[in-house]
Amino acid sequence: MKHPDVESAYGHSTGTVDFKLEVVVIPVSDVDRAKRFYSDLGWRLDADFIVGDEFRGVQFTPPGSSTSVQFGKGGSSAAPGSASGLYLVVSDIAAARAELISRGVEVSELFHRAGPGKPALAGLDPERRSYFTYGTFRDPDGNTWLLQEVTTRFAGRIDSNTTSFATVSDLASAFRRASAAHNEHEKRNGGQRDEAWPEWYAEYMAAEQAGKPLPL
Repeated sequence: MKHPDVESAYGHSTGTVDFKLEVVVIPVSDVDRAKRFYSDLGWRLDADFIVGDEFRGVQFTPPGSSTSVQFGKGGSSAAPGSASGLYLVVSDIAAARAELISRGVEVSELFHRAGPGKPALAGLDPERRSYFTYGTFRDPDGNTWLLQEVTTRFAGRIDSNTTSFATVSDLASAFRRASAAHNEHEKRNGGQRDEAWPEWYAEYMAAEQAGKPLPL
């Protein structure tokens, strides 16, 4: 039901207001230890506020993320280490796993699922399908992070009129996928050089991100 006061005050329903997920709070037992861990991941330190002896708030943001993570003292009442299923989406999960290991993090072997609700299988998804390959790691308290490789979004999950890449790495990965697809495109067309390759790349990368049919 639409609230009449909201309608009259803003001239539209609340369904048109942006609600941006800004911060996820995780419970930790040792703030300084957690700060060292997330700093060693290469995440950006946004804040470390101390208010007296009862409150401290530390905030980090993963590279390319619009959502940050907070932890500290005097905030969350959850048991330290109880956070789980914290998704970190990456465009190249093998490279992401290798980087985390190089930073001293213990990361699980990669695994994939044949479909929703299906049991986990070892290794990368054979077809390298988007959303299908995972890995996990934990912080010193046991809060569990889930890596997920996403290269093509399901239709309707992003603004189909907007194409953006959060990092240079994401853009480079998108170029590599477009390059491989374009090689197949040229083969199907008799091996002739495609002089319109910039337009083809642009169409492919925008369609891939929006979850639209890819050009052939």
